[in-house]
Amino acid sequence: MKVRLSILLCSFLFVLACSGDKAEEKEEVQAYAANGTPLYIPARSEEATAALTKRLEEAQKNFDDDPSEMNTIWLGRRWAYLTNYNKAIEVFTEGINQFPSSYKLYRHRGHRYISSRQFEKAESDYKRAYQLMPKEKIEVEPDGAPNSMNIPLSNTQFNILYHYGLALYLQGKFEEATAIYRECLAYSVNDDLLVATTDWLYMSLMREGKAEEAAAALVPIHSEMTIIENDSYYKRIMMYKGELAKEELLRTDQLDIALSLATQGYGMGNWYLYNGDTAQAKNIFQRVIDTGNWPAFGYVAAEVDLHLLKD
Repeated sequence: MKVRLSILLCSFLFVLACSGDKAEEKEEVQAYAANGTPLYIPARSEEATAALTKRLEEAQKNFDDDPSEMNTIWLGRRWAYLTNYNKAIEVFTEGINQFPSSYKLYRHRGHRYISSRQFEKAESDYKRAYQLMPKEKIEVEPDGAPNSMNIPLSNTQFNILYHYGLALYLQGKFEEATAIYRECLAYSVNDDLLVATTDWLYMSLMREGKAEEAAAALVPIHSEMTIIENDSYYKRIMMYKGELAKEELLRTDQLDIALSLATQGYGMGNWYLYNGDTAQAKNIFQRVIDTGNWPAFGYVAAEVDLHLLKD
């Protein structure tokens, strides 16, 4: 396993060293959109690529020195941050072969199955992760990309249920997603996690046609919350509650504009869809697609819904 994963890194660094047509020839499809369009690693600055590659090299060294469960997870995560989901999934898969009871490895592989539009495989991984994870003890999950306050906010149990619900939602299994998000609330132990879970719970209920239950789910969300990371979800909910103009969702002062527009735009498109304005919903979903930020969950959901609306 160690030799094989080291070879993967060497191959990747070779591709980075290539230029022009040679690099394009070696580029792998990382996913296929709902309409069959191949998706490739997005362009990023040389500086960003260098920083991410350096961390990948560090993770590879740590793994080579000690191929533990945690070092395997970090190696896979570092590949994923470079949007090389093929390599990330391969690392996580080999890790699961070594550590078959690792709910954390299933959690991370399932995440990248969602990113690569393999929703049934993601559902299967999260079902297994849920079966294996401890239910009573909340485990803080370290961030790969720390927030502005360098405070880890999420936990493993939350991430398993949150992504489990998403895998179901993206397949149109809204009733099952609702049940998972209701359970996820128990692990949503701060305002950031609460708004993220509540948003997807609301959308799942609305897709079930349960508007009253959806409105009731929004009651715990209020204007005095402390939000560090999930401002986009917070704004979506405040729009659902009628406390933020829907046009504000397409404005952003965040650093990652493409991500925030994808997240907030999907919420706005959904709002139009709930209210019977399919044409405007399609227009907003297309604007999300036009950001080009295909790894974002809001983008994935917009892509799926836009494809269904065109059928």
